[in-house]
Formats: sequence, C-alpha cells, structure tokens
Amino acid sequence: MTVEITTHEELRNLLGVPHARAANKDRPRLHERDRDWLAASPFCLMATAGADGSCDVSPKGDPAGFALVLDDTTIALPERPGNKRADGYRNILDNPHVGLLFLIPGRTDTLRINGRARLVSDASWFDDMVVKGHRPVLAVVVEIEQIFYHCAKAFLRAALWKPETWQPELLPSRARLIKEVEAPVESLEDLERHYGPEYVKSIYA
Repeated sequence: MTVEITTHEELRNLLGVPHARAANKDRPRLHERDRDWLAASPFCLMATAGADGSCDVSPKGDPAGFALVLDDTTIALPERPGNKRADGYRNILDNPHVGLLFLIPGRTDTLRINGRARLVSDASWFDDMVVKGHRPVLAVVVEIEQIFYHCAKAFLRAALWKPETWQPELLPSRARLIKEVEAPVESLEDLERHYGPEYVKSIYA
C-alpha cells in the first residue's frame, strides 16, 4: 500500500517543525562571506521551471569565481558553448524564478540562491567574464530573493568527495552511452573520437 502526502499539514505532521535557526536563516542580500563563497565556487546547478510547470536543472561550471557579483542583490552567470538546447533559458523567458546551488569541491555544505532571472545578450561587465579568450554571448542575471547555506548531511551520506567511493567504471563511457541510448547515426568510433582528448580542448570553442 502506498500512502501519499497531499496536504501541507500532513507533511508538517510527518517531518516536524524546523529548528528556529533553519527556519530563519534565509536572507535577501549577499553577505561578505557569500561573496567569498561565490569567488571560490567553480560549479553550480541552476533549476528553472516553464510556464506549464515542467522543470529543468542545468549544470554551470567555469574557473572559480565565474558567478559575477554585480551588487549586494544581483549576480550574473555566463553562458558557455554547449548543446544549444537552451532548456533553462527558454524556461526563464516564460517563468523568471530560478534556484541556484553553488558547490566548492571538498566542502559538504552548499550555498543556495533563489531569485528572479533575466537573460542579457551584452553588458559592459561581459568583459569581466572572458575565459581563455571566450566572451560570453549571453548571461543570466539573477536578482536575489533568498540566500542561505545548506547543511552537509546529503554530501556526508553520499560520501561524495571521498575518492575511495568513486567508481566511474561502473557505467559505459560517454560515447557508448550515447550510442546505446540515443542511437545516433555516428559510429561508436566517431563518438569516441569526438569525446576523446580533443573534446577537452573544444569546451570554449
């Protein structure tokens, strides 16, 4: 038998009341330590939702400090060459609400930012986002509504940063996954060549 939770009251009765520190920890603007965190973070996850409620989570990564702080309530994330699906960006055009989760390798806590986003195709501060000669063609500007630190429990349970738990060989290579799951016209050899050493050289091309 499956017991489904359908009301806020049922959920609260099941999980209990949050500690006051957890319930009241979100803030509307950047603290100096938040700026330090963003300066040290090379990776974040950006969650968006379309007008119909369909969701997307997209990884964003660059050298540490890639999230540019524009002021105490505004940050910007550069777009880098990708697969051009633009799922999250299309969502932002329909629904500006975004959630960001900033990670620092080795840290088990994270920085969460929720706010409203807009897409910008150029600004003077794009020059501050140049990496390896690549100036972004687009940036996501996020007006911060909530910012807070998230505890370490999920990362500790997952033992995420412990190399002795890493088993990348459990699954086929990226090229083999694509060949088996997506059935592209390219041969496995062509895919392996594409995702080989030259792939790393092309991430800003």
